[in-house]
Amino acid sequence: MAAAPSSLGTQIREELSCSICLELFTWPKVLPCQHTFCQDCLQDLAGRGGTFQCPICRRQVTLPPQGVTGLPDNLMAANMCERFQQQTTLSVETREQQLKSANRCSFHPSEMLRQFCKQCQIPICEQCFEEAHDNHLTTTVKKAAQERSSTVQALINDGRNIMESYLSFLRSLKEEEKTLNEKKQQRDNSIIQAYNQMVQKLTQRKDHLLVESEENHTKNLDSIQTERDRLLADINELSAACDRAEQQLQQGGVEFLSQQTALTEVVGKYRGKAAPTPVQTQPAVFQPTDTPVPVLGHVTVQSLPSAPIPAAPAARGTGHHHGNQRQQKHQPQKVTFGGRGSETGQFPFGITLSDEGEIFMADVWNQSIQVFTLQGQFVRQFPTVVSGEEKMYPLDVALAGEGNLWVVGYTDSTNFAVQYNKQGRAQRKFDLQKTGWMRGVAVDTRRNHILITQATGDENNRRGEVLVFRPDGTLVRTVGQQQGMKFPRYITVDGEGNILVSDIDNHGVYVYNDEGQFLFQFGGKGSGEGQLKDPRGICTDGAGNIIVADKGNSRVEMFDKTGKFLKHITIGMKGPWAVAMARQGQLVVTDCVECNVSIFQNF
Repeated sequence: MAAAPSSLGTQIREELSCSICLELFTWPKVLPCQHTFCQDCLQDLAGRGGTFQCPICRRQVTLPPQGVTGLPDNLMAANMCERFQQQTTLSVETREQQLKSANRCSFHPSEMLRQFCKQCQIPICEQCFEEAHDNHLTTTVKKAAQERSSTVQALINDGRNIMESYLSFLRSLKEEEKTLNEKKQQRDNSIIQAYNQMVQKLTQRKDHLLVESEENHTKNLDSIQTERDRLLADINELSAACDRAEQQLQQGGVEFLSQQTALTEVVGKYRGKAAPTPVQTQPAVFQPTDTPVPVLGHVTVQSLPSAPIPAAPAARGTGHHHGNQRQQKHQPQKVTFGGRGSETGQFPFGITLSDEGEIFMADVWNQSIQVFTLQGQFVRQFPTVVSGEEKMYPLDVALAGEGNLWVVGYTDSTNFAVQYNKQGRAQRKFDLQKTGWMRGVAVDTRRNHILITQATGDENNRRGEVLVFRPDGTLVRTVGQQQGMKFPRYITVDGEGNILVSDIDNHGVYVYNDEGQFLFQFGGKGSGEGQLKDPRGICTDGAGNIIVADKGNSRVEMFDKTGKFLKHITIGMKGPWAVAMARQGQLVVTDCVECNVSIFQNF
């Protein structure tokens, strides 16, 4: 239904009115938040200060050096206000004058337009009729107007309906603006809350470390003080004996002879006594954990959902895997979940998949293993307990043939490999050398061997190797010492039992057979095809192709079983980290920057 002219004018006036003074804009100025107000109103609001809040969205505004006058002018609003005022002021007068002038003939100003020529479709006067229209059919102006009124009214209605739709759109823009302001405020509050939670955790950890440092320092000082007190007692005894003997020596006499006997006894006592040995103190050393610097989060724009893409044929996944995402010429269908925080699906480091399609994820900062379906639905979680109430930070997780999990991680005291069942009950564990570097784990299910990566030495002289253990912690063999591995990170075992290891420092992948004999290596630092930079997660598919998370190049690569480059599975990722291939053919990827997990249905 069309709006009445007065209603339409009222709505237009509302759109052109300042929300402070409720009058039409006067010298309208635009704030950084895009809200417009009168210059004088803003001047009163700001006062003498340089900052104030927008009356609509409450956003903080900092004035330029020129003050309110330095803010941008809203020229469009100013022009529209001027035209609206002119139209309002002149509307009555103009319409009366137009009516008067419209009733007179433009060719014969002294004559009134009383007839309408149907042939020429124009109003005419008596003189026009006699001069040019005497043979034309005519009617009165009033009757002609009546005949055309329905057509004109329809046009008027159409015009007002169009204007009403525009005004409705303007109202929707205002509502959208209000919604955006509310969402921004909620988003800002979430960012501040995440920051405060992270600061709280870091503060608690700092306080705990300072207490440990103080306890160690006090223990060492107590050892020194105990030794000091013992030595001072001995010194006092020797000093007293020497002083007495020296005094009697100077005086002479019989007493000197008795002092000689006493001095001989005291000196003899300490002559046969062992010399003091250095106090064995054990000052602690602070070793920062080799984990990524926490990222507070990311402000992302969610894209609109696209049409589903048919899933690729299923492939058989083998071994243990790690890595990231991908995109090629087509956009693969995917499910993404997680993000930084203490909720489920956050801080993923390592992942492994069961034949039933469950994703087991090592959540390092929250010290837990979380379990999801291949649709991204949370199933359960359990804490990575070492013994009693002591928890470890899990770095990687692998699935054993009997359905158990092997998890490698660290506590403040040392590194561990712990076996859990799928419900999170710890079954056995063995200690690992505390190296300060990250580890990966895989399981050779055919031999029931646990393979764990290890890096030792400092950054300038780092040495890497793969340790092969039995489940009871017995070391079977060491692999990779002769090939110059420096920082082996993730590891997997393919369908033939071959061992594949990603090396961060050498920017490549090492391949060994099931006996630990070197076969070949591929990669090399670079961004070209077949090159890698800071490779992380690694897994194989049913055909034996090797999938590597190329973190430094922000992509996931696929190679054949000989190490020949095949394709980029996905590019443009922020932090590809761990990859795993499901039995059903899905590729699961973690992202260390976004701290989330993506499940690709086809690639």
